[in-house]
Amino acid sequence: MTTYARIADLPSLEASAVTVRGWVMRTRSSGKIGFVVLRDGSGYLQAVILKNEVAPELWECFKGLTQETAVAVTGAPRAEPRSPGGVELAVTALEVLAPSVDFPITPKEHGTAFLFERRHLWLRSRRQVAIMRVRHEVVQAIRDFYYARDFTLVDTPLLTGSIGESAGTLFETEYFDLGKAYLAQTGQLYLEAAAAALGRVYCFGPTFRAEKSKTRRHLSEFWMVEPEVAWNDSDANMRLQEEFVAYIVERCLERRQEDLKELERDTAPLERITPPFPRLSYTDAIDKLRAAGVNAEWGRDLGAEDETVLANQFDRPVFVHDYPVGVKAFYMKQNPADPRTVLNNDCLAPEGYGEIIGGSQREDDHDLLRARIHEQGLPEEPYGWYLDLRKYGTFVHSGFGLGVERTVAWICGIQHVREAIAFPRMMYRLYP
Repeated sequence: MTTYARIADLPSLEASAVTVRGWVMRTRSSGKIGFVVLRDGSGYLQAVILKNEVAPELWECFKGLTQETAVAVTGAPRAEPRSPGGVELAVTALEVLAPSVDFPITPKEHGTAFLFERRHLWLRSRRQVAIMRVRHEVVQAIRDFYYARDFTLVDTPLLTGSIGESAGTLFETEYFDLGKAYLAQTGQLYLEAAAAALGRVYCFGPTFRAEKSKTRRHLSEFWMVEPEVAWNDSDANMRLQEEFVAYIVERCLERRQEDLKELERDTAPLERITPPFPRLSYTDAIDKLRAAGVNAEWGRDLGAEDETVLANQFDRPVFVHDYPVGVKAFYMKQNPADPRTVLNNDCLAPEGYGEIIGGSQREDDHDLLRARIHEQGLPEEPYGWYLDLRKYGTFVHSGFGLGVERTVAWICGIQHVREAIAFPRMMYRLYP
């Protein structure tokens, strides 16, 4: 009876006869010895074929193998530190399960456009596998962090009639006979309702921004995790953020060292990510930018280059807090110490990766919130339910959103967020 094994399990099966199913990455031969490097999704394996110890048909089968051919190889695994994964398989049987003819992505260099047109195949490369494994660890760390802290996951709608951010960056559609609906930019407004019921809540899923942006930090569809906490003020909100970010980084350093090594990621900067993170008021940030020679004007939002200049002055993420009212969303609470500003923050990652978190204390005064809705030219009716939250037991609460792709790009040390998700959606890409 055939015993099938995954490559990752082979170290514990040394000297046993097993069959591994996978795909051919490359082959080479030194005349009487053949080598096949395989992958199966769990790891990488070098299979060794000795010409004089196998049937002639097996050797001929080996000679005909091509990149990405699906095969089943049988043999006994043995420890070999020089082999991928530290294990080698002495082959006694080889079966081609499915051929692969003229696989388009060869070991030579290919342009980015070429690779993204073939993203469905490019995902098989070692680099992309490593990135997806780090992303998986980030996602699992997110879920574990909130589960351990007694947060309740609340699934918020992706179709909404209530705008969370700028109306100019929404994907819209006709919703039966009810008018326009929008793909959600955030689940935050709904989480605020859930926080009044459950105290500590979060949502986790895709969000959508119709920004006509082609920068390395932007996607049209991206994943975001958004906690919302009853009774947390802005200061407590930032403490939760730094604890959260440090936990994610620590998990990846602990469990994804091999993947980070594959990506040639210098992990020394990541090892410095421990709380507390530095805090800079927006006003102080403007002063720092001016001191660095940047023409920074108080009252405008910070751009990507501004964020990089600021973040480069620190060896860990930095909070910039209390931005001007005019550049932030209507739901942020006015700062009682300086009414020109709101109680919000951005968390900027080091090494030029920019904002990975945006958060704020929410406006809990009914009349002030209603006035802000009108100031921003938004119709009051769709927000009737949201205003209700301030009529029936209003409460101090705060929350934030962390962008998964930006976080993965930073931890992996990759330059563009488009590699941080399996099938990126950008202004100029909807295929595959």
